[in-house]
Amino acid sequence: MEPETVLYSKDGPVAHVVLNRPRRINAYNMQMRDELFQTLEAIRDDPEVRATIISGTGDRGFCAGADLTEFGTSPSQVAARQVRWERDVWGLFLRIGKPFIAAVHGHVTGSGVEIAALCDVRIASDDAVFSMPEVALGMIPAAGGTQTLPRVMDRGSAFEMMLSGRSLGADEALRTGLVSAVVPIARLQAEAERVARLVASLDPEAVAAAKRAMMDGLDLTAEESLDLEGRLAARLMGSPGDR
Repeated sequence: MEPETVLYSKDGPVAHVVLNRPRRINAYNMQMRDELFQTLEAIRDDPEVRATIISGTGDRGFCAGADLTEFGTSPSQVAARQVRWERDVWGLFLRIGKPFIAAVHGHVTGSGVEIAALCDVRIASDDAVFSMPEVALGMIPAAGGTQTLPRVMDRGSAFEMMLSGRSLGADEALRTGLVSAVVPIARLQAEAERVARLVASLDPEAVAAAKRAMMDGLDLTAEESLDLEGRLAARLMGSPGDR
């Protein structure tokens, strides 16, 4: 076992989740999968947590994707990717009604892009480089990338990014909607903290309802999504016992 691959701390209503394999550019392995799953469960179940910042340690990047050396002499990259599927980390991200802010820097590759895309707000440092190399390796993204990227960024850019494997710098990621802000790396954590504190200061039930309306509504017709919005709004305006 490595030292902790996911560091977790709280500062009032803001939780901090830090991917912690800097020598591997925080590549996602089985231990990280298990620790991230447990951390997300803790966030879900802790009423004090109202917002979460996800970042990565080290100078080289947020996350270099799945660790293809996980199985040592494994002859197949496909086998190494099994770490993604044995626990539904990705589904758990989506089921938590609390906002997640990704603060990404340097290399943001494969699973790193997918983790960021599962967050509600993405802030990048000006040295960030985003890439999805799976198709070039004879695979497809398998941690939600084919579904989340077309929902969070310009659809044409999402298709090009996945199908060609071309990298996007921070400014292009901002133009295409993959991130909402680009800041100097020295300001990255402070900006993520500012956004997290702002969101955490709001009514958590209203935040959760707004997040649910937006996320669930994307898969509904316009009529159905408006009905969902109306029902959630009515529930918020009812008595506390009705919520």
